[in-house]
Amino acid sequence: MRLKPILAALSLTACAHPTPPADPAPAAVSAPERGNPLLTPSPLPLSMPTFDQLQDGDFAPAFERGMAEQRAEIDAIVNNPEPPSFQNTILALERSGALLQRVSNVFFGLSSAHATEAMQALEEELAPKLAAHMDAITLNTGLFARIDAVHAQIDALGLDPESAQLVKRVHADFARSGARLSDADKLTLSALNAELSTLGTQFQQTNRKAMTEGAVVISDVGELDGLSPEEIGAAAAAAAERGLDGKWVIALQNTTIQPVLSRLTNRAVRERVFRASTGRGSSGGPLDTTTIVARLVELRAQKAALLGYPNFASFALTDGSAKTPAAVDAMLDQLGAAALVKAKGEAAALQKIINAEAKAARAKPFTLEPWDWAYYAEKDRKARFAFEEAEVKPYFELNRVFRDGVFWSATQLYGLTFVERTDLPTYHPSVKVYEVRGADGSLLALFLLDVFQRETKSGGAWMNNYVDQSNLLGQRPVIGNHLNVPEPAPGQPVLLTFDEVTTAFHEFGHALHGIFADTQYASLSGTATPPDFTEFPSQQNEMWAAYPAVLANYAKHHETGEPMPKALFDKVIAAQNFGSGYATLEYVAAAKLDMAWHQIAPGAAPDASGVTAFEAAALERAGMAFAPVPPRYRTTYFNHVFAGGGYEAGYYAYIWSEVLARDTGVWFLENGGLSREAGDRYRSLILSRGRTQEPDALFAAFYGKAPDVGPLLDYRGLR
Repeated sequence: MRLKPILAALSLTACAHPTPPADPAPAAVSAPERGNPLLTPSPLPLSMPTFDQLQDGDFAPAFERGMAEQRAEIDAIVNNPEPPSFQNTILALERSGALLQRVSNVFFGLSSAHATEAMQALEEELAPKLAAHMDAITLNTGLFARIDAVHAQIDALGLDPESAQLVKRVHADFARSGARLSDADKLTLSALNAELSTLGTQFQQTNRKAMTEGAVVISDVGELDGLSPEEIGAAAAAAAERGLDGKWVIALQNTTIQPVLSRLTNRAVRERVFRASTGRGSSGGPLDTTTIVARLVELRAQKAALLGYPNFASFALTDGSAKTPAAVDAMLDQLGAAALVKAKGEAAALQKIINAEAKAARAKPFTLEPWDWAYYAEKDRKARFAFEEAEVKPYFELNRVFRDGVFWSATQLYGLTFVERTDLPTYHPSVKVYEVRGADGSLLALFLLDVFQRETKSGGAWMNNYVDQSNLLGQRPVIGNHLNVPEPAPGQPVLLTFDEVTTAFHEFGHALHGIFADTQYASLSGTATPPDFTEFPSQQNEMWAAYPAVLANYAKHHETGEPMPKALFDKVIAAQNFGSGYATLEYVAAAKLDMAWHQIAPGAAPDASGVTAFEAAALERAGMAFAPVPPRYRTTYFNHVFAGGGYEAGYYAYIWSEVLARDTGVWFLENGGLSREAGDRYRSLILSRGRTQEPDALFAAFYGKAPDVGPLLDYRGLR
């Protein structure tokens, strides 16, 4: 997932009041006297943030100063007596807000990766203020008049293609954000968006707390049978951090199905973990998110209607590749139908194992439930391929996976080298920093790797920019990858599942999209693309996790260094599509939920008490209500969709992008595989281009023909 800060390069989804906010508080004026490190560019390489110097109290005055500076810059554009031109309007707008963007990148990066209570409180306070600030820009009548004038003469300006694209994108984004509305409607839109921005922040913070407090506490270590010594040690360490000495804690991750469910032999404990996971946000009390969801959905529907769209999905999709809800639903329905058939076959195979075990034990068989699936799937995998996950984990040690897998494949494809910098400050001791250098030795980027789960960190995995690339501003990128791997007890190795290995490659695909960004303008740079294209490079990079040459380079035993035996290696490759019915169906079910919520008309959203019923009805209507396979995310903890991260009505993007990714995988195999020639072409035509052209044009230039869904169906074993 690409994390999108609220203020990422004129992110026009967060808007509020068209009247400029009041002047900054006096505290902002005195900030330089206090030595606020946010108010001047960092002296570190590539302006990497000085994390070690930051204090919670630095952020509020820095935001106030940044907003004040950008308001002055916008006023200068609007009041310029010269006729509107590319230089004095579009380029001036692109240059504006440098301080505010710098502060936003640092703050919102940290608020997801390592948030203090003070930061969380400030985040909620900032949401409506930043929305109001953005509206002071995007709903400014005088500013849009100048933008409109430049856009009207674009063909006569003689601009280079990237500059022409910037004009088109700025004009489209302003128009789509309500710049043409009447003054009265702008005020209505502002009120809607101020509340939306606050609610999105509240959902994210409530969901984070619910995930933390929903952790399962174990009093008898025997109940952890099936887990490895390293996993039990991590559970003990997690308990100790909470002051629960002598106990064990199974911390929750953001998805419905928790990784430990594949290994816990105690069925009652598996059920406890599953119910703790799925109960997040829907069990009443202060951590219930149903009220937030109901209000968010209604407000988004009202916003879409005000902007002239029948529903929020129609509004959101105009900026993506899919364009319409009908196109998304058709694709999801086709894929979901195939996945359901396969998942039912997988379920039948698992039920046979359950029945056979019950017969052997002379016990009554039970019906396969969601908390049983992963556990019995592991048994099925072992029976079919003669190996289980526990056999392969010793070959997936964290440091080797990155050094000899993730980084090594990037070296083979693009000539990159990675040098760890232990002298640069980070926000947590476990975070590592690497210089990323090109084949010619030039410094391309800094890369921060933040692997371990902690209570101050959001769930899931994501990439973000701490510094945006821009040739105009002379900036090279500082990129972060964030995972949520449980940290083991001291002295124990970090052994990954193959799913976690794949996630590492996925997020590094996002990182490459940022590292190789080579555009004039930050607002067109790197991952500043629609979600259904942003996920393309990340999913494409997953292919190298299982590519034989790459797998052979990193899959070595953590104690002996011996390569994974060829027989086991071949089984891992053969089992790539195992369980693809389940994996596809859980994803499609979640994507259909997202689409159902965002095709609601104004006034038709359920209240909080109807959220669960709406979810159930939507899955039933979509043909995805198959009890053993719950959605990857239930509504009440669906952070992608309800936390305002840019994936609302956009969760389908993963599968839409995967069509492009699997087509590209076939292209690589046909054009040299893991080779510099193939990698450099992909880099030059896709990874470096950002949104300097529209996504369909970029892909056509690279691939040479229209996308084909066939390789995706083959990859997932669905035909």
